[in-house]
Amino acid sequence: MTSATSEMPAAPKNVRWAGVEEAVLPAVVGLLIAAIIGDILILSFGQNPGTVYRLLIEGTWGNAYGLGQVLYKATTLTFTGLAVAVGLRAGLFNIGGESQLAAGGFFAALIGLALPTGLPSLVTLPLFILAAAIGGGVVGGIPGVLKAKFGAHEVITTIMLNFIVLALLNYLVAAHLRVEDSLHTANIRAGSLPRLSNYIPGFHGSAANVVIFIAVATAIATGWFLFRTRRGFELRAVGLQPDAAEYGGVNVGGVWWKTMALSGAIAGIGGLNFVLGYKHYYEEAFASGSGYLGIAVAIVGRNHPLGVVIAALVFATMSQGGLAVNAVVPKQMVDVLQAVVIIAVAASVPEVRRILLRSRKGGQ
Repeated sequence: MTSATSEMPAAPKNVRWAGVEEAVLPAVVGLLIAAIIGDILILSFGQNPGTVYRLLIEGTWGNAYGLGQVLYKATTLTFTGLAVAVGLRAGLFNIGGESQLAAGGFFAALIGLALPTGLPSLVTLPLFILAAAIGGGVVGGIPGVLKAKFGAHEVITTIMLNFIVLALLNYLVAAHLRVEDSLHTANIRAGSLPRLSNYIPGFHGSAANVVIFIAVATAIATGWFLFRTRRGFELRAVGLQPDAAEYGGVNVGGVWWKTMALSGAIAGIGGLNFVLGYKHYYEEAFASGSGYLGIAVAIVGRNHPLGVVIAALVFATMSQGGLAVNAVVPKQMVDVLQAVVIIAVAASVPEVRRILLRSRKGGQ
């Protein structure tokens, strides 16, 4: 049987733009609803919403240090959000971002500790990226193989692997790799990545580093893969209707395990942000929360790479902004707003689609 995907025409421009609109507009609606609910919450604390939002903006995008922290947090969330988005495009729910992110950082740290000092970054960076991708890809690929071969549900297997992998990594660090009286490895002296403050003095003190450019490149590459290649078309076809895709000649099981491995590899590369760009060592629990928050980023970003980048910036701004407004209102209020954004986006998607459909029909 000839594969139905052997000759895949490029998607028309209006179709590609429709995907971008459906990725961005629900997030905008969610933010507007969150802003309204945020006003109500702020008023309930007896504060002026304008004052609180001003503090939030001044503590994030309003100064170089705050912006640097936003970019640092958004970098990790972009990787974990893309990892979840790729899985969801294939109909797979990857809950294992925590362990995949940690495994990627751990493998990169091992390479960094083994390499001699003095090697140029042009030599070491590809090795670090490859090591992190392998670490995350192995952890992500295991649930994919279990699903393809035995039908094991990826939600259950990825959740269980989170506990197993994180416990194993913590044991290896505590028993064999840690520096005395600490919970981290020795410093990585080969190929540590520079912070943005080396080039932009205003970012001094922030953790933002050049891994942000790797995150942007990964988002672009993911978009190209999903929407411009045959393998990406097969992945999306399996996500929409696996039976139809299999009838068209797609190896559904192969797509499943490869997608999970790719998803894990993307999350694993995100481990470079902390291990090489910030602390320059692997530390227990450095990935705490980032993998799970990546699920929210993917959902708000509508599983589109552009939407994921925007959503990562939004959630990073809220996270850093919560610290800026903590003196006026409880930081937990920002956590509530994050949940409101997710619920509002999920609820607004059908209505946004109807509006877009009506506008396109009206324009014809």
